Amino acid sequence: MIDLHCHILPELDDGAPTLTASIAMAKEAEAQGITSIVATPHHKNGSYENEKQTILTSVASLNEELKQAGVNVDILPGQEIRIYGEILEDYEKDELLTLGGESSYLFIEFPSGYVPQYSEQLLFDIQMRGLQPIIVHPERNQELIEQSDKLYSLVKNGAATQITAASYVGRFGKKIQAFTEQLVEANLTHLIASDAHNTNNRSFYLSEAYRRMEEKLGIDFVYYFKENAELILNGNNLYKEVPSRIRKKKKFLGIF
Repeated sequence: MIDLHCHILPELDDGAPTLTASIAMAKEAEAQGITSIVATPHHKNGSYENEKQTILTSVASLNEELKQAGVNVDILPGQEIRIYGEILEDYEKDELLTLGGESSYLFIEFPSGYVPQYSEQLLFDIQMRGLQPIIVHPERNQELIEQSDKLYSLVKNGAATQITAASYVGRFGKKIQAFTEQLVEANLTHLIASDAHNTNNRSFYLSEAYRRMEEKLGIDFVYYFKENAELILNGNNLYKEVPSRIRKKKKFLGIF
């Protein structure tokens, strides 16, 4: 398995606080069947700034440590970029990282409570630059939960999205789990990843998510999400099914 979203690099953000914690995360990932992890430290989120060269250096160091520890997981560079107006300018300055370091896929994170008004135009501009924006964990954004048509519009206009395994298995509560399931069934998401921060309360849950998906929706959905992760790291185009709007349940006599 490939995990495209993980905070495994030590001492860079709110993920692994130490090298020992990073190695423990890699061992847990290996136990779940994960062979490759894209390390995606936070960037420009108001608390952390991790530019490209810092991440590349940390990835090389961690890979060496894992090799010495006998952990068979390959760490690749990436970045979780909080949306901001100068993204393309900083990309041209070589400060930003695409997934795996060589692809055209760029992780974009919205604030948890809302979607900035300029998002649609910026995501369009990113695509015009030849990059593919991937909105991370849309299922945990309050505005998108309340107004899912906004996400439909962004996806219809070319953005991809990545849901979190922990959301799909219910670790963030029933409301977020239900919305995550709706995103999958409406073809409003294209990737699933761990967004793991540690081995305790924010672990991987990726194998558990795939098992649940197979039980609920069938093996074809599992193949779709797993293959899309491979396509990204191989530099190919994602598979995208035609998205549909999420229909809200109608009230009957004022009661759901």
